[in-house]
Amino acid sequence: MATNIVWHEASVSKEDRREKNDHGSFCLWFTGLSGSGKSTLANALAKYLFEANVQTYVLDGDNVRHGLNKDLGFTDEDRKENIRRIGEVSKLFVDGGQIVVTAFISPFREDRQQVRDILNENEFFEIYVNCSLDECEKRDPKGLYKKARNNEIKHFTGIDSPYEAPVNPELVVNTESQSIQESVKTIVQFLEEKGLIKSGISNDI
Repeated sequence: MATNIVWHEASVSKEDRREKNDHGSFCLWFTGLSGSGKSTLANALAKYLFEANVQTYVLDGDNVRHGLNKDLGFTDEDRKENIRRIGEVSKLFVDGGQIVVTAFISPFREDRQQVRDILNENEFFEIYVNCSLDECEKRDPKGLYKKARNNEIKHFTGIDSPYEAPVNPELVVNTESQSIQESVKTIVQFLEEKGLIKSGISNDI
């Protein structure tokens, strides 16, 4: 661990940025099986909020592994480190006054809790993108389930690596029974009710 380091206070505070943006800053943590629709939903939500002048950024599991986390594999330890790094990056976005939307399987409850713990109250909202394994396998948008079933991929969540569903998430959206548009509206209404964004933004969905 690094030593002889001292925290330097920023000249522009998180509260200053929130006031200028006219909305809260926080992390929406989408978790669910591969193929459940996390990335599709995260990007649809971000686009809708962006068009409503709400500052957002999406951190996507595959995209992050092209850069920041390209040195990590899919063992349990690598998965934990993957989520730890994303948690720290998410905290930076929250400090910067933005809404960060993350789309990661993040299979372990302990790892998701650790991200929650580094953020303040009302800065971390776990959203369970609920979709059955059977439906995710039917969709199989990247062909990964087929490869996992054929033993071409190891440590694949839901097949030979566990997924621990949230026990008490702030919100559940079921992409098996809800359309993406319906799920986006559910999330935006949730944010309005929490007072994190202006009321009425969901009216046009």
